[in-house]
Parts: sequence; structure tokens; C-alpha cells
Amino acid sequence: MKMHFCIPVSQQRPDALGGRYVLYSVYLDGFLFCKVRYSQLHRWNEQLRRVFGNCLPPFPPKYYLAMTASMADERRDQLEQYLQNVTMDPNMLRSDVFVDFLKLVQLDTFSITTKKASLDIFLPDGRSIKVEILTSDTAERVLEVVSRKIGLCQELLGYFGLFLIRSYKEGKLSVIKKLVDFELPYVSLRSSEVENFQVGLRKWYLDPSLDSRLMDCRAAVDLIYMQAIQDIEKEWAKPTEVQRQKLEALQKEDNQTKFLELSQEVRHYGYVQLGPCTCDYPEPGCGTVLSVGNNEISCCITLPGNQTQDVIFQMNRVKCWQVTFLAFLLSSCLKKMISEKMVKQAAENPEMQIEVPEQGKSKKHHSQQSQKDYSSFLPRKSKIKTAEVDCGLGTIKEEGL
Repeated sequence: MKMHFCIPVSQQRPDALGGRYVLYSVYLDGFLFCKVRYSQLHRWNEQLRRVFGNCLPPFPPKYYLAMTASMADERRDQLEQYLQNVTMDPNMLRSDVFVDFLKLVQLDTFSITTKKASLDIFLPDGRSIKVEILTSDTAERVLEVVSRKIGLCQELLGYFGLFLIRSYKEGKLSVIKKLVDFELPYVSLRSSEVENFQVGLRKWYLDPSLDSRLMDCRAAVDLIYMQAIQDIEKEWAKPTEVQRQKLEALQKEDNQTKFLELSQEVRHYGYVQLGPCTCDYPEPGCGTVLSVGNNEISCCITLPGNQTQDVIFQMNRVKCWQVTFLAFLLSSCLKKMISEKMVKQAAENPEMQIEVPEQGKSKKHHSQQSQKDYSSFLPRKSKIKTAEVDCGLGTIKEEGL
């Protein structure tokens, strides 16, 4: 599926020969990822083409005369489409020529050299562990280093991820984005213009039943147990009073297995809760809190009279969604639920073959069904994120995610 690359702005800069060139600001999941010239991307495309041949998407052509404003806008749109489409091939995402270039431009953009560094990785219970890395280490590499330090089984790495998390003075946390495999956590943290950001380790699956696959690894159980406690404390998961009392008793006994078994019955267990936003149902401008998980989108809508109404959209009724400069975490969660559903369908139907990338690796299942891309980008000028849902409520619009 497409990654959330966009190029909202570009700048003209003078070159050493007295001419001018265009520097494109490339954003990934709403954050500045790098700044690159057309010539850099052109050389990268040529390198990719030597390895992957004609399976690459079309690259914008060179202009040998001065570009008009409309030509410049067209090239920016074409480069944006190229970056979105080139990331759809999982084999390309894992290639050295792909990763090495993106590592280099991230370092160059923020004037960071490759050197040894220490990085604090925060666990779900708020504790942090310090790992020794290189500034040029990718999120995939850093996750491997962390896993070895805490004893997490390597075959379970695909169930976890590194996230950019913002902490607030009152002790609240907000998950901002998941770091993709080729992002450099050290650079992402240092380049962020927002204070109180940290890199956190969290589970990265939205089907709560997948907990069962991790129960034979003590480190994995510790992580999902810590996250379950944190999610209940910050009211992402919503136990009944009876469930809360039982969970508190099990927590005092440090009975992790029973605690996690009971957590499966808790409303919104294993969901990701997004920041406050607005929707146009039942009328425009209603505030809502979105929780995403277990193949559904749950909306707690605040009505004009301050009453609340819960509306649930099942993923099997979502036809498509479109993303602009906002709502990237929501889109990432939707894509994750789709990939988990595809893997489950493949396991139930041995004749299917689906390739789903998982922490830099792919799992192949027999089939002839290809992976479909359900997400697309709205024009750059639009300021809302729209999802089309096959239900009586019509179109939902989320703003400010």
C-alpha cells in the first residue's frame, strides 16, 4: 500500500554557478522527512531502474528550458506521486539502493553526520532503556538492538514497532506516528520542531486475538502487559467497574496471563485512540474521539447539547479513504487492519497468495489475489481527510488529526 509521502512546498535556491534550482520539502506522515533536488531523485530513479527494471512507476521528465509556474507545480505533483507509488513494492522497500539513499537524504537535510550515539527508548510503563546506536541506524535496525537488550524473540519483531510519542506535563501521552522501517529515529527525534517528543516501543497490531502468538516469549508478554495497564490508565481501554476490580486484583498478584486474558473482554482493548477531531455526523462541527482496532472505527461523538453518541464503522464496510496533510496515523491503522485481515484470510484459504511486508520481511501465502491499495491522497489544497463508508451515514470527515 502507498506510504504517506507528500511534497507540500518547494523553494528556489541559487546554485554555485549563478543559476537556480528547486529544493523539494518531502513530508512523510505529516513530518518533514527530507529536502531533495530533482537531480538527486532522478539519479536515485536510475539506480533503482538498474536493479528493478521496468516495474518502477514513471518518473517526471527533465525540462531543458526554464519552467513556468504551472510546469513547476506539475513536476511537484508528479514527484509526489512517484514517491507514493515507488513504496508500494515491498521488495523495493527492502533493497539497499532504496534504503541507503533515503538514509543519506535524511542525514543531509538536518546536517547530522554518521556517528555513535545513545538513544532512549521508552517502554509502555514509562521507563526508558538506553541503547547505543549509529545516528544513521534505521528504525528497523534500532528495533533489533532494543529487542536483543530486553530479550524479545527475533521472530516476534513484526508484532512491535517504534513510535514517535509526545508527552504532556499532566502525564498524558499521545501517539503521533509509527516510524517506518527506513526512518532514522535519531534524526526524527532531533529534527522534530515539537517539544517533549520521545521514541517509544509499542505493539503494532490491531487484532487483539494476536496476543496469543506472543505468550511463549516472556519479554513480549511483559511489553503487552505494560501496554494493557497503560491503556486502561489513560482510558483508551474502557473496562466495566466489575472488570476493573478484577484487573486490579490480578495486577496486584502480578498474574500477567490472567490479566491479559480478561483484557480481551474489555471494550477497546488493543485499540489506538487518536487525538480530538471533528466530524460532520450527525451535523457539521461535532467533536469526536476516534478509537481504531479489532476491524472497526469507533467514534464517540459529542452532540451540540453535550450529550455523547457512539457510532461504529466496521472495516468490512469501508470502501476507501483519502488522505491529505492530516490524519496519517488513522490511515496507517486502517492499512494495518486490512493487512491483518488479508493474512487471516490467507491462512483460512491455502490457495491464496498474499505478500504482506512485516518489519522488513514478507510473508507469502499461496493465492492469486493481489494486494489492493485502498488509500489515496486528496489534492494538496484540501484541508480535510475523508473516508467513504458503505453505510447509511454517508461520508465521514475528520479534521485536525
